[in-house]
Amino acid sequence: MTKGRDAIDRLGITNPVAADAGPAWAAGRLPRSFYQRHPVLLAPDLLNKVLVGIDGRAARIVEVEAYAGSEDPAAHSFRGRTARNASMFGPAGHLYVYFSYGMHWCSNVVCGEDGVGMAVLLRAAEPLRGVEAMRMARPRAARDRDLANGPGKLSQAFGITRALDGADLVMADQGIAIVSDGTPPPLAPVVGPRIGISKAIEFPWRWHVAGHPHVSRPSGSTRR
Repeated sequence: MTKGRDAIDRLGITNPVAADAGPAWAAGRLPRSFYQRHPVLLAPDLLNKVLVGIDGRAARIVEVEAYAGSEDPAAHSFRGRTARNASMFGPAGHLYVYFSYGMHWCSNVVCGEDGVGMAVLLRAAEPLRGVEAMRMARPRAARDRDLANGPGKLSQAFGITRALDGADLVMADQGIAIVSDGTPPPLAPVVGPRIGISKAIEFPWRWHVAGHPHVSRPSGSTRR
């Protein structure tokens, strides 16, 4: 937890709050209760929050997707718990990391009640701190806007692998956390269908910051 707190301090966020500290979460680290809701409600509120890594890398979340367990045929957890998706069924506010297409890791925020298998995929982020470390992690990125403008790119930029599956984002037990720097979620995020799935393609469960250059694919309608 000390490493995670050090990273938050380097970001310049004051008064990080303890878990379940009620409305005080806006001052820094988000409480457990922030994550204990349906992913369709959580996802748009994660926009403009800041993902902080163990070495001070930080990026503003600008694109997310919701996955809703047994309600959602596109969710890994739709057919129940497996060794691969076990973290999705754990407590809210933890990280679920999976390997996609045999190529890259994807990072998800577990949410809802224990045992429901719901999560929000972190699709894209704008680098804020530790940009040089992200460039070293992603040497093929031609521009800084390409460092984390996709779920696999985001994980690679932060050095996230299966080793961080189950990490507690509230307590930063493995040095990774999501915090608020006071920037509110957008009032009118762009909403549209999720990307790269073949089931439940009609669900408008992808949100991103309108006009932001770091999103993976600008599309959808401006509504909430």
